[in-house]
Amino acid sequence: MSELPDAGLEQDFAELQRAVELLEAERLRRLAEIDRRGLHERDGFLSAASWLASSHKVAWGNARADLRIARALRDMPRSLSALLEGEVSMSAVKVLAAARQTDPLTFDHSEPQLLEAARVHAIGDLQRVVGFWRQQVDHAHDLRGDDAARARRRLHASATYLGMVRVDGDLDPETGEALLTALGAVLDAETRSNIGEDGLTPAQRRADALGEICRLWLDRSDRPMVGGERPHVTLTVDAGMLAGREAGTAELDRTGPVPEELEKQHLCDASVMRVVLSGRSQPMDVGRRTPIVPPAMRRAVIVRDRRCRFPGCDRPHSWCDAHHIVHRADGGPTAIGNLLLLCRRHHRMVHAPGGFSLELLDSRPAFKRPDGSLLEDRVPP
Repeated sequence: MSELPDAGLEQDFAELQRAVELLEAERLRRLAEIDRRGLHERDGFLSAASWLASSHKVAWGNARADLRIARALRDMPRSLSALLEGEVSMSAVKVLAAARQTDPLTFDHSEPQLLEAARVHAIGDLQRVVGFWRQQVDHAHDLRGDDAARARRRLHASATYLGMVRVDGDLDPETGEALLTALGAVLDAETRSNIGEDGLTPAQRRADALGEICRLWLDRSDRPMVGGERPHVTLTVDAGMLAGREAGTAELDRTGPVPEELEKQHLCDASVMRVVLSGRSQPMDVGRRTPIVPPAMRRAVIVRDRRCRFPGCDRPHSWCDAHHIVHRADGGPTAIGNLLLLCRRHHRMVHAPGGFSLELLDSRPAFKRPDGSLLEDRVPP
């Protein structure tokens, strides 16, 4: 490659860029067709996005965005044709797809004009054009500025690589003002306490302030119950590591393993719940027969399952119920060995007549499709 002349290198890159966008367009067309046919439902996935994330190891945020663009392209034939002809880029199509969410019917009438703007403008200028178009749509619908802004509010937060969490969104003016006021209050308190002289950037200080706001809410005693307990940050630590006798692992429920330093920081001021495991790393059965799963027993099931146990589902334990594999009405005990986590959607699917079934095979849960075939457990805990 180093022998290529400059013009040849640029030409190669242009051809590769074109090929990548064509492949991406064809991939999204097929994803839209998979979604339309409902192929993901055969294996119990709740959406084509969850199927894409589990089956092809795609990050959940990317899978959701891909499905959104794929659905939009299905209803944007002019934009899709322009993309396939190389007249507009995939980035431009994504801007147009986001604009279509404002008013699909009006967008269909305006698509030729917006496509022409996409052909001649850079992405930044195209976003300004789309912004003016949205204002005109809001005016035509006699929407006040606040109503239009509130209709477009969104917030995405998802775990990414190395335990980081990506946050992205747009808030309506009232919610945005509340957030800015709360952040400002924390930042002002830090400044008065001379905490601001620590070499952190303003962006880092705002991130820390948001964490403090969340912790303050979680520490309140009037929080609503979720799954039988109040929401809280949970750090799971090996007993030997906790006692300082040996190395071990420490991890947060949603963002995964944390370094020993962070583990020690949390253990300076925390509540400790002990979960005793057997030799095969299975929580020991407490053997209670109660109509409601006690919080301690639920915690043990969470340590074991971590998330919904339905194959391919990654919904967190806060969205899950503790399901009796052998129902209590059939003599099943309320015991850890007879419980597993199922998100509410999959819980209903397992209980539905003629739907998916669940049984114990060699002391392990086995899910079966309605036709009786075994559903592979692709993500064992």
